[in-house]
Amino acid sequence: MNKPINKYIDHTILKPFATEADIEKLCAQAKQYNFASVCINPCYVSLAAKLLEGTDVNICTVIGFPLGANTTHIKAAETEQAYYDGCDEFDMVINVGQLKAKNYAYVKRDIEAVVTAARGKLVKVIIETFYLTPEEIAVASRLSAEAGAHFVKTCTGFNDGIATVEAVKIMKNNIPDTVSVKASSGIRTKEQALALIEAGADRLGTSAGAAIVE
Repeated sequence: MNKPINKYIDHTILKPFATEADIEKLCAQAKQYNFASVCINPCYVSLAAKLLEGTDVNICTVIGFPLGANTTHIKAAETEQAYYDGCDEFDMVINVGQLKAKNYAYVKRDIEAVVTAARGKLVKVIIETFYLTPEEIAVASRLSAEAGAHFVKTCTGFNDGIATVEAVKIMKNNIPDTVSVKASSGIRTKEQALALIEAGADRLGTSAGAAIVE
């Protein structure tokens, strides 16, 4: 590990029934443990930005979430809105169907549009490894890097997929050193976290951040 484990963690709540009270609790924990970021739905970006003002905890939101099937225009607009609401990091979902159909130019343009709308801020591309073959994971990782993304990310957590060491290794082996890996979904223990970091993950998306650190 090249930093304390708390700074690997994107403290996450993306449940559709999350309330403002849940966001307030999440942000309080993020301040207490000094996590890398909080990862929340777009409607709560401005609230989280106010709650975490003056800290070094970043605000992360999700784009085209959880299916990735929004049009490119909508993904870019969603990114732009979150940017102006105070967002620092954008976790976008690729169009999985277009990737599987080998419409790689479409997938790359989709990512590029979000990268442009993020205006230099961090973009992480969720490739949904659960749905992909090893070769598709490799292709998606390379496309994300070519499109200017800063991270590739395993899963949304909205299916049965979990972050695996195997997927992280494939992703890491198909991106340049300037691009990082975020492992997300199903990370509940410190042992899981450390195994994913050892495999090459530089961020961990989890709702169990407090338990992992403690």
